[in-house]
Amino acid sequence: MTPPEDALHTLDVPQRLLLGPGPSTVPPRVYRAMIAPVVGHLDPAFVAVMDSIQALLRYLFQTENALTLPISGTGSAAMEAAVVNVVEPGDDVLVCINGYFGQRIAAMARRYGANVQTIERPWGEVFTGDEVAAALERRPAKVVAVVHGETSTGAAQPIPPIAKAAHDFGALLLVDAVASLGGVPVLVDEWGIDVCYSGSQKCLSCPPGASPITLRPRAVQKLEQRQTPVTSWYLDLLLLREYWGAPHKYHHTAPISTMYALYEGLRLVAEEGLEARWARHEDAARLLWQGLAELGMPPHVAEEHRLVSLTTPRLPGGIDEAAVRRRLLLEYNVEIAGGLGELAGKVWRIGLMGYSARRENVLLLLAALRALL
Repeated sequence: MTPPEDALHTLDVPQRLLLGPGPSTVPPRVYRAMIAPVVGHLDPAFVAVMDSIQALLRYLFQTENALTLPISGTGSAAMEAAVVNVVEPGDDVLVCINGYFGQRIAAMARRYGANVQTIERPWGEVFTGDEVAAALERRPAKVVAVVHGETSTGAAQPIPPIAKAAHDFGALLLVDAVASLGGVPVLVDEWGIDVCYSGSQKCLSCPPGASPITLRPRAVQKLEQRQTPVTSWYLDLLLLREYWGAPHKYHHTAPISTMYALYEGLRLVAEEGLEARWARHEDAARLLWQGLAELGMPPHVAEEHRLVSLTTPRLPGGIDEAAVRRRLLLEYNVEIAGGLGELAGKVWRIGLMGYSARRENVLLLLAALRALL
């Protein structure tokens, strides 16, 4: 048997401007970091990188949590790690659903044997603390899960009222910050988030495959006091803690080059400073919102609840939205995405994340859309 000829073509991938919901455009410094020599996953040089990554992640999450590390996998792996570690079979879990990724959390929790109850809001709206408290009054839960930046809708969920409601009823708060961490404030300690996870490919502008997660001591205590083993061996944070911290016991072969990329991405965050980075994302988003409104495509989400890293403009009638996106990609080399779930065909998803969140990128996109529309 011989390999098929059409599988032997030279790798020739175009350089795109990535303004979709992720991945975002990768900075040159991050690419350069990935060509550093691969060493063993327990080599002292790589262990030093691991230690630095954890320290920089604590800065990024604004936390003192000891158990803070990147999962070797995409953001969905971090989501699954969060769920499988703090949810045991038979646990009552409350999931707040106002978009696609809230639904995914609920689906994962059910697979791991949780008794899942949900509360829902229309896609693009957010929850109040009173709504969560009322749900917990009706049926107490051990874990409350909510998405901070819902990638399917562009809504930014206020977290402190949800944290207060969860803690008033003795529940842990699990927060999805995949689309928000590094682009908008995520203050784990100040807000009282017990479990928080993200991904590398959105506001951190690194390749997918290294996904930050952090657990507060009360969540670690629940993990340590489980009556049943964590169902996933690969995502067991007690095992991963022994690899990422002393004594650095072998667990798996970490994706070395991907971790180099994450390290360099985190260095870029620290050099810019979180406050400056948040301000840059907001400045770019406001320019986009203004331009979209002038094009007759106002954002779907009310301004007070918009996620600055991901905007969902409402589409005017009479356009073939998929055809416009295809022309934007082929003629202007710019990627944006269509809507998901209930918003499919009704909105676009435009990401201004990390290295992509720049005024010049917004102006290019708006000029291209004016020409195409």
